[in-house]
Amino acid sequence: MDNIKEITGVLLKFRDERDWSQFHTAKDLALALNIEAGELLEAFLWKSSEQADIDKVKEELADVFAFAFLLAEKYDLDVKQIVLEKMEQNAQKYPVEKARGVAKKYTEL
Repeated sequence: MDNIKEITGVLLKFRDERDWSQFHTAKDLALALNIEAGELLEAFLWKSSEQADIDKVKEELADVFAFAFLLAEKYDLDVKQIVLEKMEQNAQKYPVEKARGVAKKYTEL
C-alpha cells in the first residue's frame, strides 16, 4: 500500500473513531495546519538550527503532515501527484542554469 494512503487511512480512522469529522472542514484544517506550522517554528525560536529540540521538531512536523494529508483528503487530492506537479512548475520557474546556488525568487532571476 502507498505510504501516504496508509498514513491518511490511520488519520481518518483516528478521526472517525472520535466523531471529529464534523470539525474537520477545509477551513479548519487549513487553520490547524497553519497553527501547527507556527508551533514548528517555535522549536527554532531564539536557537540555531543545531540547538532545536529534535523531538519537538518531529512532533510538530508530524502534526503539520497530518493536517496537510487530511486537507488533501478533504478535496480528494493525490498528494504525490500535486507535489510532482508543483515540482514541474518550480523547475520551469527556477531553471538550473539561472537558479543554481542563488537564493532569489524566480521573478528576480
